[in-house]
Amino acid sequence: MNLVSQLLKPANVLLGLEAGSKKRLFELAGQALQSTEGVPANEVFESLFSREKLGSTALGHGIAIPHGRIKGLKETACAFVRMKTPIDFDAPDNLPVDLLFILLAPAAASDLHLQILAELAQMFSEKEMRDRLRAAPDAESLSTLIREWTP
Repeated sequence: MNLVSQLLKPANVLLGLEAGSKKRLFELAGQALQSTEGVPANEVFESLFSREKLGSTALGHGIAIPHGRIKGLKETACAFVRMKTPIDFDAPDNLPVDLLFILLAPAAASDLHLQILAELAQMFSEKEMRDRLRAAPDAESLSTLIREWTP
């Protein structure tokens, strides 16, 4: 079992999202997480956008892991997004991003936040996993892939 499987709710697997920019993506993610997690959408946007200004969270190969901390958040919250059309994310390989894992941690988060980021980087470094995530027909299949992945 991986750390992510305990956090990712099926309702937070978003497929076919259409956003022309990082800003728009963060707005849409904020709206989605507000409805499923009760986190104010503007706080999600501000947290992700502020972190992104420090440097791109894109890893390459069409993958990004936007993340941030939010005051008042009780537990780590996350969402997986598969874009309909890839967007520019200032990736190190200059490829647009179509797969994103958004991670929000409480302001006083422990090392768990860093462990999750490391696990995600490991998951997304596997070409076969990236291919399977892109080919999954629906949110349930995608959730199962993530849940069953082992580090």
